[in-house]
Amino acid sequence: MPPTESGTRSDSDDTLDLQLPPGPGALQDEGVRPRRASGTPVAGPLLDGLADWAPADTPAGPFALVPVDLERDLARIAAWMNDPAVAAFWELAGPSATTAAHLRAQCEGDGRSVPCLGVLAGVPMSYWEIYRADLDPLARHYPARPHDTGIHLLIGGARDRGRGLGTTLLRATADLVLDHRPRCGRVVAEPDLRNTPSVAAFLTAGFRYADELELPDKRAALMIRDRVHRHLL
Repeated sequence: MPPTESGTRSDSDDTLDLQLPPGPGALQDEGVRPRRASGTPVAGPLLDGLADWAPADTPAGPFALVPVDLERDLARIAAWMNDPAVAAFWELAGPSATTAAHLRAQCEGDGRSVPCLGVLAGVPMSYWEIYRADLDPLARHYPARPHDTGIHLLIGGARDRGRGLGTTLLRATADLVLDHRPRCGRVVAEPDLRNTPSVAAFLTAGFRYADELELPDKRAALMIRDRVHRHLL
C-alpha cells in the first residue's frame, strides 16, 4: 500500500518524539542497473545508497531492487496499478498521470522513500517502495524507532501470484535492508488487514504480527521483522 497520511499517535515509553519533515515531494537491458550520480536522492544517506545495493540470491534467481525511472517505467507500473487485484488495495487505478504523480513525488523527493522495480532473474515483475518509516507519517501511528525501514510492494503479473514468490521476495528484500542499513534494527510493513494473502506472506517471510493499526485510509496489520531475531529465521 502507498504511504499513509498524517494522523495522531498516543504517547508510549518507546515512542520517539520524531520531528517529521514535510512529505516527499532505462532498464537499458532487462536486469541491468542504471548508475545514479552521487548526491541524488536514491544514492543518498537516508536509505544508505539504495541505488547501489547488490542483488540478493533467492531460490527463484537473483533479485534486485532497481530505482524507478519515470520515463522508462511508468507504462509498466501504471498497467499493474490498473489490475483490479492491485487497485483494490493501492487505489491508483486510472490514467497513467495518476501513477505518475505518485511516483514523481518520491523520485523528486529527498530520498526518504524510493520507488523500485523488483527485477527477478532479469525480468521486472514487481513494484516496491523502500522508505524510512521513522520519517513517514506512519510513525505517528506506532512506536517508531530511529532508522525503522518500511516496505510496500505489489506483484505485477497474475502468473507470479499465489505460488510463494511474495514470501521469497519479502524475505530477500528484508535481508537486503538489514545487510545494507546497519543502523536499521527493524523492517516494518502495514498491509491492509483485508489482504490476507499479503499478511500471510509477511508472516511466512519471518515478520511478526505486532499490532493492529487504524490508519487514515485503512485498518492495517503492523508487521515487524527484527534484526535481533534474524539468526533464528
